[in-house]
Amino acid sequence: MTAAAGVARSRVPLQTRPAMTTDTTPLRAAVRDVPDFPAPGIVFKDITPMLSDGALFKRTIDALTETVAESGVTKIVGIDARGFIFAAAVADRLGCGFVPVRKKGKLPWRTEGVSYDLEYGSNQIEIHADAIAPGERVWLVDDVLATGGTAAAAAGLIQRLGGDLAGMTFLIELGFLEGRKLLPARVPVEGVLIY
Repeated sequence: MTAAAGVARSRVPLQTRPAMTTDTTPLRAAVRDVPDFPAPGIVFKDITPMLSDGALFKRTIDALTETVAESGVTKIVGIDARGFIFAAAVADRLGCGFVPVRKKGKLPWRTEGVSYDLEYGSNQIEIHADAIAPGERVWLVDDVLATGGTAAAAAGLIQRLGGDLAGMTFLIELGFLEGRKLLPARVPVEGVLIY
C-alpha cells in the first residue's frame, strides 16, 4: 500500500516518459494521516501542511507542473474544490487557461453536467459549455485519485465538449482503491505520491 518516495506511475509505458526530477520526499513527509475522518475506518490524507509552507507548496506545484510541461496543452482543468488550488497554480506556471469543474449549480452561465456514483451516494458536476473548444488539448489536475468516480466524470465532460484530454495528474493517488480503472483507457495518468 505504499510506494517509494518520488515514484510516479502511469498507464503510459515507463520508457516513454522521463523520470520525475522533483524530489517528492519532503512532500510525502508532510502528508498528515488523520484517522477516522470523515468517517470511522477512513484514514484521511491531509495535504494542508503542504499548502501552509511556502517551500513545500512551491515543490508541490513543481512536481505537478513537471508531469504536464511537455504536453502542449492550452488549458488546465481543476475539480472543485482542492483541485482548484493545484490546477490554477499549474496553469499559471505554464501560461495556460484554467477551467473549473464545479458542483451542480455553482457556475453562472450555460453548463454541461453529469451525475456519477460515489461509494456512499451520488453527486453532480458541471463545466461551462464554452470552456473548452473542440480539439483543444487540455490536462486535468486534481488533489486526490481515490475511487475514480469524480475524475472519470470530469474526463467525460471534457470529452463531451470535444476537448482532447492529453492527461491527468493527481497529487495523491490511493492506488489500493484502483481508481485508474474508471479513467479513460488511452489517457496518461500520473500520481505524484502513490499510497
